[in-house]
Amino acid sequence: MIRLKRWVKNFFGLSHAQVNGFVILIPLLAIILFSEPVWHWYVSHQEEDFSGNRAKLDSLIALWETKTPKERADSSGVAPGITDLFVFDPNNATVEELVALGFSSTLSARIARYREKGGKFTIKADLLKIYGIDTSFFRQRYAFIDLPEKSERKEKAKEYSQFAIEKSSPDLMFDLNQADTSQLKKIFGIGDRLSMRIVKYRDALGGFTTFDQVREVYGLDSAVIDRLINSSFLKDDFQPTKININTADETAMATHPYIRKAAARAIVAYRFQHGEFEALDDLRKIHALDDETIQKIAPYLTLGD
Repeated sequence: MIRLKRWVKNFFGLSHAQVNGFVILIPLLAIILFSEPVWHWYVSHQEEDFSGNRAKLDSLIALWETKTPKERADSSGVAPGITDLFVFDPNNATVEELVALGFSSTLSARIARYREKGGKFTIKADLLKIYGIDTSFFRQRYAFIDLPEKSERKEKAKEYSQFAIEKSSPDLMFDLNQADTSQLKKIFGIGDRLSMRIVKYRDALGGFTTFDQVREVYGLDSAVIDRLINSSFLKDDFQPTKININTADETAMATHPYIRKAAARAIVAYRFQHGEFEALDDLRKIHALDDETIQKIAPYLTLGD
């Protein structure tokens, strides 16, 4: 230890007190760096005890088996043995008619109360707003619901959106990864601020690889996004700007929208502990990265120049 202190003092030109602090600091740093991976290793090697969950599941099964068919119908919203279906309008069907269609008495009363409070069913899917209606039960009676499938207002909005696309689209399709702000502003609904925001986000990513990424740009509504997609294209052979995870530091990686600071720190720490990455699948060994994050950042990563 004395020999180590003497070497540190001569090499760094430190005082006696500074050398003592340096010698204490090094083990503390080592503990801080390696405590997290050691903890993750310890947790991952512990056997999980599912006995409590298994006991709960057994009790639920036993409770279900003791229920009568009527009780099961009241809890699920579906009455058994109903085969005679007829066309009905949930806006004016009586409680008795709803029960005859297979709705439980609880659900039928709930629909009636919904109407009494001013609620109205405009399209078939509105029936799912009623708490307790099972999706499979709804599908079985879908053809018998005397309501339109889509709202006329939504259809008109869709027609207007299509008209705006045809009216505002430029004569020639443009490459979204090469477009400048002037090209983007030709799209109806995109001005100076949004065009700059699109370019800035694209450059931060390293280029768009799918049109779905356009939806991540803050401030773009769905109608504008549809017009932009219909007026542009992405080259099949496009290669985005990539980050070398074997050489890039934490700061460089943290600037990418999909990586950020916490993920960048985890990648650098893993590389420090285990050496260079041999394949992108090695990222799955980092507990701080989930599969969704890895899938998103993979097109922007490389292992070499």
